[in-house]
Amino acid sequence: MKTNVKQRTIKKKVTLKGVGLHTGENVTMSFLPAKENHGFAFRRVDLEGEPIIEADANYVVNTQRGTNLEKNGVKIHTSEHVLAALVGLDVDNVLIELDSPEPPIMDGSSKFFVKALEEAEIVEQELDREEYVVRDVISYRDETTGSEITVIPSDAYQVTTMVDFGTKVLGTQNANLENLADFKTEIADARTFSFLHELEMLLEHGLIKGGDLNNAIVYVDKEISESTMKKLEKAFRKEKLSVKPNGILDNLTLHYPNEAARHKLLDVIGDLALTGTRIQGKVIANKPGHYVNTQFAKKLKKIIKQERRNSVPDVDLHAAPVKDINQIMDMLPHRPPFLLVDKIMELSEEHVIGVKNVTMNEPFFVGHFPGAPVMPGVLQIEAMAQTGGILVLSTVPDPENYLTYLLKIDNVRYKQQVVPGDTLIFKLDLLTPIRRGICQMQARAYANGRLVSEAEIMAQITKVKGN
Repeated sequence: MKTNVKQRTIKKKVTLKGVGLHTGENVTMSFLPAKENHGFAFRRVDLEGEPIIEADANYVVNTQRGTNLEKNGVKIHTSEHVLAALVGLDVDNVLIELDSPEPPIMDGSSKFFVKALEEAEIVEQELDREEYVVRDVISYRDETTGSEITVIPSDAYQVTTMVDFGTKVLGTQNANLENLADFKTEIADARTFSFLHELEMLLEHGLIKGGDLNNAIVYVDKEISESTMKKLEKAFRKEKLSVKPNGILDNLTLHYPNEAARHKLLDVIGDLALTGTRIQGKVIANKPGHYVNTQFAKKLKKIIKQERRNSVPDVDLHAAPVKDINQIMDMLPHRPPFLLVDKIMELSEEHVIGVKNVTMNEPFFVGHFPGAPVMPGVLQIEAMAQTGGILVLSTVPDPENYLTYLLKIDNVRYKQQVVPGDTLIFKLDLLTPIRRGICQMQARAYANGRLVSEAEIMAQITKVKGN
């Protein structure tokens, strides 16, 4: 659903340096502005061709100790803290450059990423934000662990986490974010954490090479032997470690009594960013973890895609059109039998909705399966392109002096046959703002309450010579 809220990006590039928690590698990471509908993506500048990995739940390959993405063999480790900062600051479009497979761990929270993004200045863009409005309860449960995530209808994006680690040192904790505007002050500085028994295993397997006691809270859930303590002191490059009365290794001070639950909430926000769409709904996460978070993100992403594609525009076909056939011919150079749109029902700066009544009198039915007439798919695309032509031509004061030419058609799909008697409804939405007469649109055609065809169309208007 389109909102009246504009998409947002950052004004300028900003760079951070640090160490990857698990790789131990020095890393330079930069946030860069990105165009509308770009979303979040990572670019590995240390690899040939500087490949890009979109922040997409379908690229999740591993969720041990973080949410790890992979596309065409190129990997990004521990993406969630960076993505949480972007969502938490209400940003839509940013490119993240890395010279390593893993963002810097910093202090184990999102605080430093939030600070950097604010330094880069968050700015509004031209196109409206699209948001998925939750209308039904959607859940995912991991039967093995009992972890479960549910999203229910709400007036805003809200998140509640309930965690139970089954240990005396930590026990049960809850955290709640009612308003995304509170992310910076309530959630962003909640640091990652680990239990001693996990830490020992990670050290044995050569992981957390970049770890120290400033970027991870360590809860001591078992007795520490002298030999284990020496290993920890060596790993953390400390002369002396101790366990404080609150059960935390060394002298790290908690920011909040429920900092662990708040960090789990931070992780949920970062992982659900992988749906690629803003959510209007209340997320309730019981014992969340990266696996259940990302499985839920995959499920939600699939539902959003299906609903978006099958969401027939709510158009009153009996209402007076915004442009009738005569007004359409005043703008378009096409004429029968190649004029394939009859009415324009809606027209804004960002979208257009057109209608075509398909009858047996169409000239193409004479040769296209006369015994079983079906509207050619290429003509459905042409009809959508003509409808899009109205959108782009409406940006100039003298549309009659321009012609519209197709530049590119991508991701064409035909879902249902179109036959005589069908009423086609075309809906085209801008993917990027119109610049220099070039228009890139998502085009969909519907009939009988179903999606029949879709494509991404790029067109350009050119002034007729002599005018």
